[in-house]
Order: sequence, then structure tokens, then C-alpha cells
Amino acid sequence: MNGRKPAGRRLRPSRRSERSLDWFAFFVANLQAGFGPFVSVYLTSERWTQTDIGLVLTIGGIVGLVLQIPGGAVVDASEQKRTVAAWSVLLVGASALALALSPAFPVILAAWLVHAAASSTLTPALAAISLGLAGHGRLARRLGRNASFGSLGNAVAAGVMGAIGYFVSNKAVFIVTAALAAPALLALRGVVVQEIDPHAGETQAESVPPRGVAHWRAFMANRTLYLLFLCMLLFHLANAAMLPLVGSMLTLRSDESPTLLIAACIVVPQVLVTFFSPLVGRLAQGWGRRPLLLIAFAMLPLRGICFAYIQEEYFFVAVQTLDGVSAAIVGVLVSLIVADATRKSGHFALAQGVIGTGMGIGASVSTLFAGQLADRFGTASAFLGLAAVGGLAFVVVLLAMPETKYTLPGRASRRRAR
Repeated sequence: MNGRKPAGRRLRPSRRSERSLDWFAFFVANLQAGFGPFVSVYLTSERWTQTDIGLVLTIGGIVGLVLQIPGGAVVDASEQKRTVAAWSVLLVGASALALALSPAFPVILAAWLVHAAASSTLTPALAAISLGLAGHGRLARRLGRNASFGSLGNAVAAGVMGAIGYFVSNKAVFIVTAALAAPALLALRGVVVQEIDPHAGETQAESVPPRGVAHWRAFMANRTLYLLFLCMLLFHLANAAMLPLVGSMLTLRSDESPTLLIAACIVVPQVLVTFFSPLVGRLAQGWGRRPLLLIAFAMLPLRGICFAYIQEEYFFVAVQTLDGVSAAIVGVLVSLIVADATRKSGHFALAQGVIGTGMGIGASVSTLFAGQLADRFGTASAFLGLAAVGGLAFVVVLLAMPETKYTLPGRASRRRAR
């Protein structure tokens, strides 16, 4: 025996666990929001040079990218997914507290590296708990709820922390961020550990053993994961630089302060993600994964072309709402397709790390790629270049990405009989 529970009908998780996981996703988003642009504002107020700020952020970004795959492997190896998530939250909170206590370069760098390491296990741990709690059959809706509460957490945190930074101090933002670890841990404690199946990412099929050479061979030969890696790399290569370019264009064109317009470009898509993500989860069960993925990827070239040619400032906000559609779909479907693709091989969290690495590479290159185009050929050409990459990503999904939705054998046979 391998120590796993035999396959059987999965019981629905309790309402307590479902609600607790909702709020855990919300507070995790609160925690991570504190490490966004507030870091640069805080360090600038502490008289750091832009070179030093860029150095710390770049080192942290590289470390975070490198640790994506090992972080996923740690989550996979642990039987106690909830414990991994709890330690990750504690480390994120500790790194925020360190930022607030001292602006010295060694302290800030160490805190940023701790945050990068903790984030590499926190995100896959949340996904693994979701899979272990909901199972494959209910995962789509569970991920939709995660994305909805996470987006709501981002929006609330951005507003609250912005107000704290304005009315209190920039340092207070990180004290509040550290304090948010407490409600996050309280929410996590509400998830009943006995309801989390640590092996939900693995099938019980006899043809693929749960451990050993054949197990790893199945994982390494997974064509769907390679295609998803490529698709998400191209997606973020096309997407990551669009909003910064919009910010630069609005700053140059607007006679008044463009701050409100830029804020609207950030908040409106977040609101769409909050309300649209649960619907994505339901549609993914009915329509399948591929049609929704095509809709998300179609938004990229459309946004790039519109941004290249529109002139009216307020139209930028309208076009940016398309990003909310893409974000809602991608936020749910990436983890869902990874779960589909690793049903036989296992290593769900490790695969999450692999795809996360592709996302990070694409996002890192995007701003450099767009900046070069903008400097040499103008901002409109940069948007069209990003649109071309987005069009290529759409073609890859259209021609190569398979439908991964799993149909139970009994249901499949009944459909064939009809």
C-alpha cells in the first residue's frame, strides 16, 4: 500500500472550510498588495536612490523567479499543505515588519529575499489546498472563488494602504501589512485539515504508479504543460508592459493630472475580476477550458491595437476593462489546466511553479521589449508590437492547445451511447 486513501466518491467540503478558504485568499491578496508600488514609495521617502531601489527589486525578482519551481516541489513533497501555507504567511508578515523597522540596505534586501522565498510556496500552497479540498470535479468553481476574493482583497488593500500612507506614514503601510498575517492565519485555521486530500493531484490509476521512474517520466513528457508554459510566457510578454505604456502615454497627453485615469485603469479591471471569476469557474465546467482561453488571449491583440490608435483619454479606461476579462479567465484557468494536465503524473504544485516561471520570464522581458520599441519607433508602434505577440499567443492556443477538461468514464460512455 502507498498510504493513500482508496479512490471513491468525494464528499463535498464543509461550509466552514469553503468560507475560510475564501477569506484566506482575500487576506493573502491583502498581504501581497503591501509589496507592490508602496515599496518604491517608502524607500524613496527614506532617501534611497533609484539605483538602489531598482537593485533590490531586481534581485528579489530574480530570486522569486528562480524559486518558483523549488517552491512548488516543496509544496508537493509536504503532506501538510496547510502548514506550508501558514509558515509562508508568517514569513511574508515578518518580511513586512522588517521593512518597517529599518530602512538599512542589508535589512531591506534580506526582507525582500525572504518575501520572494515565502511567496514561492504561498501561491502553490493555496492552489494545492484548493485542489485537496474541492477535488478535480469542483476545482473550477473553487478557483473562481479564489480569484474573486483575491481580486477583492487587492482592491481593498490598495485603497486602505494608500490612505494609510497618505494620512499616517509610508512606514505604517508595512506595519499594517505585517498585522494582516494574523487574520490570514485565523482564516487558514478554519480550513478543516481532515478535509484536505494531500494526494488529490494524483490519480489512482494502476497504469501510472504514484512514485518512481514512470511517474516522473509521465510528468516530464507532458506536452500540455510545455504548451501552457509557452502560451503563458507569450501572454505575459504581450500583457505586462501595456499598462505602464498607458501610464506613460496618459502622463504625456493629459493636461491635468493623469493619476485618476491611471487609478481607474487599475481598479476597474480588478472589479471585473471580482465579479466575473466565479462565472468563469462555472463556464469552465460547462464549456470546457479551451474556448475560454481563446477569449482571454483574443483580448491581448485587441487591446494593443486599440491603445495604438485611440486618442480620447477616457477611452483608455474603457479599453483597459478588457484586461479584466483576460485576468479573470487566466486567473482561474491556469491552475485548472495544470490540475487537468497532472492528473496522471501528479506534482500539481511543481507544475504550478513551472508555469509561474514562464509567466515571470514573459513579464520581465515585456517591459524591456516595449521600451525598446517605444524609444525607437514611438509608443503606437510599441503597442502594435505587443499586439503582434498577443496575436501569436492566440494562434498557439488556437492551433496547438488541447481541451483538457476531464470527463468521468461513466459520463463519456453515456454520451457515446446517445
